[in-house]
Amino acid sequence: MDTEKHSLRIKSLFQIVFISAVFIFMNLSSSAQISPGELSKKHAYLEGISNCTQCHSLGNKVTNEKCLKCHTEIQSLITKKKGYHASSDVQGKECVSCHNEHHGRNFDLNRFDEKTFDHKKTGYALEGTHKKLECEACHQKEHIADAEIGKREGTYLGMGTECLSCHKDYHQKTMSPNCAECHGQNSFKPAPGFNHNETNYKLVGAHQRVECIKCHNLGIKNGEKFQEFTGVKFDKCTNCHVDIHDGKFGDNCTSCHSEESFHKIKNGVNNFDHNKTNFKLLGKHQSVDCKSCHKTSYTASLKHDRCFDCHDDYHKGQFTEKGKVTDCDKCHNNNGFTPSLFTIDDHSKLKFKLEGSHIATSCLECHKKQGDWSFRKIGEQCVDCHENVHKATMSAEYNPNEKCETCHNVTNWENVTFDHNKTDFKLKGVHVQQKCRSCHYESPKDGSKRQQFATLSTNCVTCHEDIHLQQFDVNGKTDCEQCHEFENWEATKFDHNKLDFKLEKGHKDVACAECHKEIVTPKGNCIKYKFVDSKCIDCHK
Repeated sequence: MDTEKHSLRIKSLFQIVFISAVFIFMNLSSSAQISPGELSKKHAYLEGISNCTQCHSLGNKVTNEKCLKCHTEIQSLITKKKGYHASSDVQGKECVSCHNEHHGRNFDLNRFDEKTFDHKKTGYALEGTHKKLECEACHQKEHIADAEIGKREGTYLGMGTECLSCHKDYHQKTMSPNCAECHGQNSFKPAPGFNHNETNYKLVGAHQRVECIKCHNLGIKNGEKFQEFTGVKFDKCTNCHVDIHDGKFGDNCTSCHSEESFHKIKNGVNNFDHNKTNFKLLGKHQSVDCKSCHKTSYTASLKHDRCFDCHDDYHKGQFTEKGKVTDCDKCHNNNGFTPSLFTIDDHSKLKFKLEGSHIATSCLECHKKQGDWSFRKIGEQCVDCHENVHKATMSAEYNPNEKCETCHNVTNWENVTFDHNKTDFKLKGVHVQQKCRSCHYESPKDGSKRQQFATLSTNCVTCHEDIHLQQFDVNGKTDCEQCHEFENWEATKFDHNKLDFKLEKGHKDVACAECHKEIVTPKGNCIKYKFVDSKCIDCHK
């Protein structure tokens, strides 16, 4: 006991001597101070000479051992070889190389650039949407998994790497806690890692296209939104599907149906032999969906004696026989609504026989000019279907009652049989060879298009250009026939000797152009044929 007391006395004496020495040193130089500066806010509680040895060893610098003795959370991570302080960036370094003190109360000991910091060196690489988050979004006090670290404020340490350490367990412990088994970091939906075929229920056929929500119901559990993924029954089809047959064909749906399609029956289009019923399925009926006819029940009897029992009368009563609507099979069969069985020969037995180009005309052109088919009272004359293009341009005597057949026929519309000699302008010479539209639709003068019959003048200059520029007008009209004929444009009927200036002697052999030369007039250029008088001096000078 005496020895222990002696040791304590010596230790106390040493401390007194050390403290006294410090005070003596301070008194010797009032301008000099032991501390190089104020500590930061985090270490402010260590201010004072008596606390120096908390971080410093006497006569030595700050050591990692001193730092980690206080910061046990970092020591724990280094021991476990986890986190940034266990990375190659930190190993072998002194703590003070990054976190040094005595720079004032507001000095930040944790100085690093958040934007350039390589997060994968912490052991948790940021991927997907995690890259876009601000640090504070995850580094929150409530997310710190380590209880000891959680006591410290403003730390980035102690975060768990498991998804559920930050995210709420949407599945409420009904699925694996390792969210990454199904989900990726780009988005929570869809779950790219999940493969339904690795479960006890493989998705086959149409089930592969069904939305998850159709089978995995969304509801509320423990006051939270919850979607059921486990415990879903699947031992029989009726766990999910309603039995539209009401159990009349048993509960084994797969005996007829497959997962490829509910409407695709096993062993062919339909393994039910419909031909054993009173209505055999023929033609198009073989591909009709069953429920199109069996709308309420497959066992209830259906009327099927006439087409109208199932089909609407598309023609709305236009066809009747003895006061009753004629059944569709008179014109159609089970192979399709078109083509109709009604033939050209059948049409020829009607009041309007199909002849010429009408034989090649589609039924639609006459019987479906509007939205609906029409077969009754659609007209018998040409103008009932065709527009009368002549309208008021042709005199009624040449187009009585708008009967097109007066001139045209049903074989070729352009093959006109009109007798032009019954008009005031008989066709002669080359006029006989011309097409009607050469005069009645197109102007030879300017090529303009216009229809003209009754309004078309018989004067030559109506169609032909007066190259003589009215030199031969009589009372405002030029009669070309005085000199020209219809076979050609040569002036074969002209006789110079009937004029006042007869061609005699030497004049007989003179070319016309020697006397009749081209002149320029306000109306244009032309050959001058008419002279005021015929003096010799006019030509001979």
